[in-house]
Amino acid sequence: MKRKDFIKTSGIALTGIAILPHLSFTNYFEGFTRNQLLGKGNPDIIGDTYTSKIHKDAKVAFDKMKAEAAKENINLEVVSGYRTFQRQKEIYEGKYRRFTKEGLSPEKAILKIIEYSTIPGTSRHHWGTDLDMIDANAPRPANLLVAENYHGLGVYCEMKMWMDKNSERFGFFEVYTNNGNRKGFKYEPWHFSYAPVSIPMLKAYVEQINVKEMLAQEKILGNEYFTADFITKYFNENIMDINPSLK
Repeated sequence: MKRKDFIKTSGIALTGIAILPHLSFTNYFEGFTRNQLLGKGNPDIIGDTYTSKIHKDAKVAFDKMKAEAAKENINLEVVSGYRTFQRQKEIYEGKYRRFTKEGLSPEKAILKIIEYSTIPGTSRHHWGTDLDMIDANAPRPANLLVAENYHGLGVYCEMKMWMDKNSERFGFFEVYTNNGNRKGFKYEPWHFSYAPVSIPMLKAYVEQINVKEMLAQEKILGNEYFTADFITKYFNENIMDINPSLK
């Protein structure tokens, strides 16, 4: 797609993000490599550890948001940022082996996995733009990323309320919202995406990646059960049925 056409089609989505000067999309209209989109290498990823590796621009915005939240005694901590293709493959195939060993059919195991986990090559975490977050000042529960921790009397409810009011000022939007009409992955109140980079990356992903062909080439465990109908449904619901502000 030509640059001017990309800008034209992106206009509606970008309007809601243009809140602060640093939330500029200018640098992201030139395209991304296949490896960047699939989590197989990205020169824009910085950080030394699994929890600190994120896109360099998302890092700048996150640090500003973290400093602002600290004024309210909320200590934003990333527990999952950039995730490579190989790491997502390990997560997915580990669950596939466990669920089938427990007696689920391959088809049912895959459906159970994709309630929360993505198939390798389709994860937004491959881009370094998406962060799973907790409040490090709160007591650490045995299970971190469960919805009840973020609402009611949950340990991260204050953080969630702060994020709901403030995160978009820094370019971070909740991805899998608590919307009864949304399909695909279940509600994830911990998962936020840095829109100035993730919106162009999603558009590039849709243009460049044929999900059916990619999954066949990668020979992911259980891929023989990825029928054409399954892949179409997965693409429409798990990849595309997200917060409209991120499209």
